[in-house]
Amino acid sequence: MRKLKFILYALGGALLLVLSAWLIYRQENPITHFDGKRAYQDVVTQVNFGPRTPGSAAHEQTVNFIQHELNLSGWHVDIENTTWLGFSVENIIATRPNTGTPIVIGAHYDSRLFADQDTGPNSGLPVPGADDGASGVAVLLELARTLPQGGIPVELVFFDAEDNGNIGDRQWIMGSHAFVAGLTEKPKAAIILDMVGDANLNIYIERNSVPALTKAIWDQAAALGYGDSFINQPKYDMIDDHTPFIEAGIPAVDIIDFDYAYWHTTADTADKVSAKSLQTVGETIWEWVVHQK
Repeated sequence: MRKLKFILYALGGALLLVLSAWLIYRQENPITHFDGKRAYQDVVTQVNFGPRTPGSAAHEQTVNFIQHELNLSGWHVDIENTTWLGFSVENIIATRPNTGTPIVIGAHYDSRLFADQDTGPNSGLPVPGADDGASGVAVLLELARTLPQGGIPVELVFFDAEDNGNIGDRQWIMGSHAFVAGLTEKPKAAIILDMVGDANLNIYIERNSVPALTKAIWDQAAALGYGDSFINQPKYDMIDDHTPFIEAGIPAVDIIDFDYAYWHTTADTADKVSAKSLQTVGETIWEWVVHQK
């Protein structure tokens, strides 16, 4: 028994050393190029946890996963535990040492309790949330790995409690409402990514988004050859995580493909998401951010 304990202690110590060495290596040798394939694996990881519904084990696993990946990439992480309209909210906020007013890049990580766009018995099942939730998180995590230090400050925010409006007393976008209400200083702008992984990517201009910021990002996409995916036409009026920022007078844009055929259904699975679409969105945001002053 003593020998077994010694072996277990030794293995634990060795594993800790390996993890520490890997963390130091990652911080000293940062990844510099956005990789849609790597982002896609983050989608798969989240979906494999299960639906990230409020209070679930998968929700907790996702919080831990996001925090671990951010720490591994050298970001400081704060968990904003608060409430909105009586419901718990757990926003994840990632920052790096920088001076100046930041740009917020945000996405929600929770998924919907009920697949209300399904018919029959599936309508009572939770949504897997591969595109609606996991895709935006995946882009943010890959930005965390690849955005260079310096330049304009960036704050990555993973919003909770976005996707369960019209279920009981829950409202939409509770996490972003709580975040904006708690701000002590206004960010320079906010970019929201929601449902950005659809293999058939069609991102139209969201009508409530600030025109100048929208144009700048759509122009960046066109310059990269992604004009077929970032379609330069308005189509939808969305209540999304950009809404509280706009209401607070902060320029914001909602980057969303609301033509996604599997929205709020049990078919919102990882096979409906593509690495190419994640690359299109992630590279566009990456290039736009690094050229800001």
